Amino acid sequence: MIVLKFGGTSVANAQNIQLAINIVTEKSKKEKLAVVVSALSGVTDMLLIASQKAASKDENYKNNIEEIKQKHFDTISLLIDSNNQNQLLIKINSQINQLQTLLDGCFLLGELSPRTSDAIASFGELLSSQIIATSLQQTIPNSNFKDSRELIKTNSNFGKAAVNFDVTNTLIADYFISNKSQVVILPGFIASSKDENTTTLGRGGSDYTAAIIANGVNADSLEIWTDVNGMFTANPKIVKQAQPIESISYQEAMELSHFGAKVLYPPTIQPVLNSNIPIWIKNTFEPEAYGTLISNNPVTNANPIKGISHIDNIALLTVEGSGMIGVAGSSKRLFEVLSQENINVIFITQASSEHSICIGIQNQDAERARKAINKTFELEITQNKIDNCIVEKDLCIVALVGENMKNHQGLSGKMFSTLGKNNVNIRAIAQGASERNISVVINEKDVKKALNTLHERFFEDNTKQLNLFVMGVGNVGEKFIDQIHQQKKFLKENMKMNVRVIAMSNSRKMVFDEDGLSLKDWKSLLDNGETATISEFISKAKELNLRNSIFVDITANGDIASIYDQFLKQNIAVVTCNKIACSSQYDNYKYLKSLSRKYNAPFLFETNVGAGLPIIDTLKHLIASGDKVNRINAVLSGSLNFIFNNFSDSYNFHDVVKEAGVQGFTEPDPKIDLSGVDVARKILILIRESGYEMEMEAIENNCFLPQECMETTNNEDFFKSLIKHSNHFENLLSEAKAKDCRIKFVASFDNGKASVGLQFIPKESPFYNLEGKDNIVEFYTDRYIDQPLIIKGAGAGAAVTASGIFADVIRIGNV
Repeated sequence: MIVLKFGGTSVANAQNIQLAINIVTEKSKKEKLAVVVSALSGVTDMLLIASQKAASKDENYKNNIEEIKQKHFDTISLLIDSNNQNQLLIKINSQINQLQTLLDGCFLLGELSPRTSDAIASFGELLSSQIIATSLQQTIPNSNFKDSRELIKTNSNFGKAAVNFDVTNTLIADYFISNKSQVVILPGFIASSKDENTTTLGRGGSDYTAAIIANGVNADSLEIWTDVNGMFTANPKIVKQAQPIESISYQEAMELSHFGAKVLYPPTIQPVLNSNIPIWIKNTFEPEAYGTLISNNPVTNANPIKGISHIDNIALLTVEGSGMIGVAGSSKRLFEVLSQENINVIFITQASSEHSICIGIQNQDAERARKAINKTFELEITQNKIDNCIVEKDLCIVALVGENMKNHQGLSGKMFSTLGKNNVNIRAIAQGASERNISVVINEKDVKKALNTLHERFFEDNTKQLNLFVMGVGNVGEKFIDQIHQQKKFLKENMKMNVRVIAMSNSRKMVFDEDGLSLKDWKSLLDNGETATISEFISKAKELNLRNSIFVDITANGDIASIYDQFLKQNIAVVTCNKIACSSQYDNYKYLKSLSRKYNAPFLFETNVGAGLPIIDTLKHLIASGDKVNRINAVLSGSLNFIFNNFSDSYNFHDVVKEAGVQGFTEPDPKIDLSGVDVARKILILIRESGYEMEMEAIENNCFLPQECMETTNNEDFFKSLIKHSNHFENLLSEAKAKDCRIKFVASFDNGKASVGLQFIPKESPFYNLEGKDNIVEFYTDRYIDQPLIIKGAGAGAAVTASGIFADVIRIGNV
């Protein structure tokens, strides 16, 4: 015999019930079946709400009764032939009347006893099972209905009664030995006490009912039919990459179900464990799917972790004080008082010094537990030997589960380091002696990030998901998005990185998608996005709280540069080509660096100097290896190099500046480049990265622009001023020719002093042949004394800048 159980979603409505009946019909051709069914979806909740309303003198409970009645009558009309409906409708209507009598009694008395609550809650399964039994008889005449209350006997602990297995097993065995039906339908969840009062087995108790029946008949297997393809490596509603587990041990399944794997009610396993009856978790809506097999001999694989689970709404209670050290009975008193208050302890950890004990319980029990504990230890608290009980709410327990974890070293370390890298704070840790479970308590707001991060680490072949929040999609930003789109497949297959753009924004619009924006049509998505505000962008990024989040600033906006700290404090990495933050006040520069270290959030700005050239990265390696930078000479403006390389007698200064802007070499405000401010920022960043403290004001800026050009307030007036002062620029060109030199805008640092300005470069200088938009940097260090370390290459342009930003993103992915 096989025992099948169909849960709430499998019997949610007539259409789903028909799918369940089809499964039963097919299986009944080969085996005798006992089929346990839950209430129609939502009905148990409706019954409990109605009882609470009635007990609180709210006459709206009558509306709930009518709704319940109509739901069942509608199901009957769709499932049962008209010839067979009348008798069933009379029976169902009679039971609805009994339900109303109970609720009327609650209303009149203004109270709801546990016994009455169980009686009311039982109607969901009683009604659904009789409807399903009648429907099944239309297909399988040799089938019948059996009330589980006649077979399963319990104590009188209403709400979650304990089964008397000696009596129950005898009743079940005797019934099925004498029963000749091919299929028996039984209501789940309900039982009866020795004095014949209706009891219930706890929410989710239909699974338990099926396991009790399976144990009583020594079934060949127990099948739990639900709406998913078995037990998963994590909750698939939270972790999209979660995978079904094909094979798992009873103990592993028990651990996972205890820690929130809602596909299986935790007590279900115990009745079938000793009898070694395998449990299958199957999907009513995909019956051909393999599902999960729970048995004593699961198939083993290389991964010692079988699943990651969690429990929400946890409160952590801490009892501590010197009065507990070496005092026998402290733990006994603590757990005894919780037992007396009927409070379930989910998690326990104790310091080896015996100075403190931490326990995890449900949030709703926290205040009651705190008062009871403080009362129990009132004397010790008065004597300052023990502190008042400390309560922390809104926490969550996350657990790694696996039978073979004890045979693998370093799993705890991997778990903790993975969470730590994503700034998930661990409040408490527990690991059983069996080493089948490692549990941690974390903030509830971090649970999604934690589960996804751990799943990525243990189940996804070390594929790392990078979640990007991009601000600024102009010339460089567009190239950056295109490069991600082009390289996405390569990165995933060859570097184990899944790069997703979660959000993007320009000055007008912003758009978010937690599952990643489609990069094929990102422009139309952005055009149809919501109005962009910096505060809302930050708020949404924080709210999503995704693992491996990276804020990418591709603007030249000072307001954007001022918000980096808000991302870093949330463990969101920052990648930027915006030079304003790192060239701001030195204290702010150091502050951002310290936040990066404190919150383990990388802060990368390679493109601040030299676009895609590895200038800052090389400098970091020099300093890290113990070298010291003494002098820097550099041409750091690709735009100015382009301008002075192309400025000639036949190509005037105004036109070549315009062309530099068209090609994306200058900032949106070209005066930033031509004034020397941009170069000053760059040399300042290199000086600071070399380990020197310097402010922007300390850099001597020998500006070559006439004062009138500098005083313009918009681009139109600026370009007009360039035409007006064309003679000034032509004189510079003539002077350079006369000296057989080229004009370069050079940044220098030597002996603690820095300057930027035009220089006439002779032919023997390595700067002389610097072409196009190229940059060059010379580092003179303790190791590179006579011959400097030189880095040279394209230092401007949308494509190379985007490549540099992309490279910083990849660096973070490789951390």
